[in-house]
Amino acid sequence: MIKAVFFDVGNTLLFPYPSVSEVCRQVLARSGHERELEDIDRYIPLVDAYYEDTYRADDTFWTSEHRTSEVWVGMYSLLCRELGIEEDAEKLARDVYDEFGDSSRWRAYDDVLPAFQRFSDRGARLGVISNWDDRLEDILKGMGLAEMLDVIVSSASVGMHKPDPRIFEHACEMIGVAPAEAVHVGDHHYADILGASSVGMTPVLIDRQRAHENDSAISTLDSLESELGLTE
Repeated sequence: MIKAVFFDVGNTLLFPYPSVSEVCRQVLARSGHERELEDIDRYIPLVDAYYEDTYRADDTFWTSEHRTSEVWVGMYSLLCRELGIEEDAEKLARDVYDEFGDSSRWRAYDDVLPAFQRFSDRGARLGVISNWDDRLEDILKGMGLAEMLDVIVSSASVGMHKPDPRIFEHACEMIGVAPAEAVHVGDHHYADILGASSVGMTPVLIDRQRAHENDSAISTLDSLESELGLTE
């Protein structure tokens, strides 16, 4: 019996609004650095690669608010320098990081609230387990999602990160269920699937963009019950 369903956040529940590139463009423009969206888009893959290289080298930065913010400031500083902005690069990068602490810069996918409601109607408790900074709870509150969640666990707030089994165990303890009675839905095989599996939770991989060839992944929360073998 499924007593609780946990979700990752980025690329699972939320996406940046209108986009990472557009938020960067607006922040830069406010400081007098006008850049074309197409120019910013050109360097986003480089910024993504910076993150992935950092993550592969040492993913424990997610356990600290300070270290997490420094990684993101490093990413956006790189973007600024590639755009020819040297002197203000770090300040602007910090401004971009701060901007993403505003709930208005995020949107929930259309299938999120209906999925929350369906599982709540089934009597399941709902929670979030995410590699995120300390601002996650305020973001979810600002979006009106927190009121539907029984627990919100961000890595920087608890000093543990996915796929560390302890963060999954901690979330289950907080919500009052055994791991074997819980499901975890996320988009990252290493962090979400391996981490949840390691403590006996039922893992579900979601790939909203169908970016990877994986027949076992769902692309929308609309098919979550079917994936779990639940019937009406």
